[in-house]
Amino acid sequence: MPYSNHTGTSFFLTGLPGLEDMGWISIPLCAMYAASLAGNSLILWVVSSEPSLHQPMYYFLSMLALTDLGLSVSTLPNMLPIYMLGVREVAVDVCLAQLFFIHTFSIMESSVLLTMAFDRFVAISKPLRYGTILTSSRIAGLGLAIVVRSVGLLIPAPIMLKKLPYCRHRLLSHSYCLHPDVMKLACADTRVNSAYGLFVVLSTLGVDSVLIVLSYVLILQTVLSIASKAERFKALNTCVSHICAVLLFYIPPIVLSMIHRFGKWASPSSRVLLSYLNYLTPPLVNPIVYTIKTNQIRVKILHLFRWPGTSSKNKEHN
Repeated sequence: MPYSNHTGTSFFLTGLPGLEDMGWISIPLCAMYAASLAGNSLILWVVSSEPSLHQPMYYFLSMLALTDLGLSVSTLPNMLPIYMLGVREVAVDVCLAQLFFIHTFSIMESSVLLTMAFDRFVAISKPLRYGTILTSSRIAGLGLAIVVRSVGLLIPAPIMLKKLPYCRHRLLSHSYCLHPDVMKLACADTRVNSAYGLFVVLSTLGVDSVLIVLSYVLILQTVLSIASKAERFKALNTCVSHICAVLLFYIPPIVLSMIHRFGKWASPSSRVLLSYLNYLTPPLVNPIVYTIKTNQIRVKILHLFRWPGTSSKNKEHN
């Protein structure tokens, strides 16, 4: 066995148990990868090329597409060789770099979803001041703050893990490197690393999720105060895409965390599949949801592919 009990210079990734040698699995993974890259790149192109979309909501959507692109590029390239080439070994430095980027882009996505919730709150509760509150300079400042927050919080992760000795079997439980997964393989005291990881999760995903829920409580209060039923429905309909993106992002890691802590009965396959759902689904589905629910983007994309009957719809709104 290659997983010897000494400090080494590599880790070993895990595919779906019993299916690592089946090359056909790489076909749907490649398709998902291509679709994620194409979908998010298309969103960025549409927003940048269409002057009518140069608005706060679409700038935040562009940020979401950028983070989804980063998440796809960080996860899938290490997964594909497992099934295509049977290569499961990954160098320690490469592994640490990958976990840094995966967690950094995850925190960025959480932060972007929070700013999008704030955007929806301002648009619904203060529509007349929407343009003056969310100016281009403030949006740029929010984007910079997201990057600084995410990168700053994650810089210690690979540095701290690099200092640990790894003298166990060095077999990771996922198809890519994650902080808690790598930390478990160390044969030294990891309480500081564990406390640091918990602090990062609570101060980012934890705080962001609470603030997103609070934003929607305030949005709901505002919507219920609107007299017209049609206007209430119209206001809530502008939030559907964002709610879907939030659920796609937050539910899988919560379920995965519960399984890791309490699901001793769960098979290794279910954990790997859930981790795939956690990191692969949002970059794939978010562009589809926003294209379906956002008429301006849908019309522009259909026009790009010269879909018949779209030119008459150019002036419609959600």
